[in-house]
This record gives sequence, structure tokens and C-alpha cells, in this order.
Amino acid sequence: MASAEGQQHPLGIYLKIWVLLFVLSLFSYMVDYLHVQGSLRWTLVLLFMALKAGFIMAIFMHVKWERMALALTILGPPSVLLLLIFFMAVEGNYTESARVEYFGQDANQEPEHVVHH
Repeated sequence: MASAEGQQHPLGIYLKIWVLLFVLSLFSYMVDYLHVQGSLRWTLVLLFMALKAGFIMAIFMHVKWERMALALTILGPPSVLLLLIFFMAVEGNYTESARVEYFGQDANQEPEHVVHH
């Protein structure tokens, strides 16, 4: 009898993760349905998105069962990119507030001297 190549994972874990992904998608939908606004909205949307992506990578892409070096190779660069995006967002907010303070108005607001015809 020939032995199976590789490791077999129980089917139940795939079904449980599928249900969990469905529940996280439902939560993400509820953020819109309940009209959550502002920073809380985007925090929840990004949290649910990151959780879903993490579960998909860990289970369906088999990263959970890979060697640590391979897992870090896969997860390292996106983590560094997220950190750099965070730094850009913080710096962008500082730059925008400095411009508002210097020029005296919000960059997204229309100047008061513009006349519409």
C-alpha cells in the first residue's frame, strides 16, 4: 500500500474556518447596515478584513503548517508595508494639519472668494 504524500488535514477545520469567515463577513456587513461612522467604522472594517485574510492564509493556504522561516517570508513583507503605510498616514495627517494652520482653511474646503455662476 502506497503512503500518501504530504500531510492530510482534517476536513472539519476547513468547514469551521469557512463558517468563521461567513460570520466575520456578516459582522463586516453589519458595520454598514448599522451605519457605523467615523474612525470606528474604518477600524472595524480593517479589523474584519485582516482577520479574514489571516484565516485564509493560515488554513486555506496552509501557512499554519509551514516552517517558521517560510511563514515569516510570506508574512514579513506585508507586515513591513502595513507599518510603512501607518507611518505615511500619521505623517499625512500632520502635514494636512500644518497646512490648515498655515493657510487658515481646510484643504478640502472650497475657498471663500470663489464665485459660482
